[in-house]
Amino acid sequence: MRVIGTSAHGLRTPIIRESDDLTAIICETLKNAIEHQNIRINDGDIIGITEAVVARSQGNYATIDQIAADVKSKFNGGHVGVVFPILSRNRFAMLLKAIARGVEKVTVQLSYPADEVGNQLISWEDVDDKQLNPYSDCLTEADYRRLFGETKHRFTGIDYVDYYKSLGSNIEIILCADPKRILEHTDKVIAADIHTRARTKRALNAAGAKQAVTLDEILTKPVNGSGCNELYGLLGSNKASEERVKLFPRDCDVFVQKMQRALRELSGKTVEVLVYGDGGFKDPVGGIWELADPVIAPAFTSGLTGTPNELKLKYIADNDYAHLSKEDARKAIEEAIKAKAGRDQMGKMESEGTTPRQITDLLGSLCDLVSGSGDKGTPVVLIQGYFDNYAIK
Repeated sequence: MRVIGTSAHGLRTPIIRESDDLTAIICETLKNAIEHQNIRINDGDIIGITEAVVARSQGNYATIDQIAADVKSKFNGGHVGVVFPILSRNRFAMLLKAIARGVEKVTVQLSYPADEVGNQLISWEDVDDKQLNPYSDCLTEADYRRLFGETKHRFTGIDYVDYYKSLGSNIEIILCADPKRILEHTDKVIAADIHTRARTKRALNAAGAKQAVTLDEILTKPVNGSGCNELYGLLGSNKASEERVKLFPRDCDVFVQKMQRALRELSGKTVEVLVYGDGGFKDPVGGIWELADPVIAPAFTSGLTGTPNELKLKYIADNDYAHLSKEDARKAIEEAIKAKAGRDQMGKMESEGTTPRQITDLLGSLCDLVSGSGDKGTPVVLIQGYFDNYAIK
């Protein structure tokens, strides 16, 4: 009987640079793992590649001045509002610096007490103590300081109101959870939120915005020799240096198909491939939802489509087969698993409590946890046994 089910291995690669042949590097890395780490590749194994090395190998970068030029062309300078940016030195600070360079004045409206992904400016206890309603009570920076003084992020130690204000001499800060309040300052607005951007833009347009643009509508084509992303624009970008950002990778569908063909040539097996970004999980202590990318998996091969179709073992063991001996229960459970093939378990009690998420979202989150975001040096993850179940020997 098999003892190990799903396993995930972070694969160490060389440092990936612009114009590197990423497909060849990954194949060589996997070949070394096969030869030296006693790994055997099977049909249905999965290779996850972090979006960062895909974009880096593509050379998909943009400078602050290139972003500023696109912002200027879209708004023709003037006074622009920016609503609901996340609180991040890595994700948004560079973009705000670029926006400030492209216009005469910027009013940044921060959502309080926290941003879209859970980074807190202040706590709900602080809000309740001051008897504030974030959706109706709009605070100036002076109001905010009078009520809360100096506030620092619990993990980064950054005072984001002060930090964002420092990124341009033409930046002012207000705080409110109602996006329409920005229109009291300017009718030209960038909706800087990620997953709620379409709703924010609808609200702004319905309230009379002259121009409302989302981050995925900026840098959708090259500007002055920059990179770009046709689908996501500036969403998913990261700080690369003090004057440059790495954009979300392009043409990922083409890349995963090429990668799958190369892996088949290497191993003789059908290996599924996905490109992954941030995982979709929430820190229970800080309340931060990690998903700052527009999607978890921007591309994947066809074998990863869909959602899990699983039985809840502990439910059927405790209910349907509790009266059986351990061996008889094992056999009955194996037969139940085999019988589920081709049947949709949605709404059935025996599937209650299984995770109704896209397979690629689950796999991308697993990959993100395995590879980490620091110095592990494992931007490629090999997952084996993911589609196995208790009935497979």
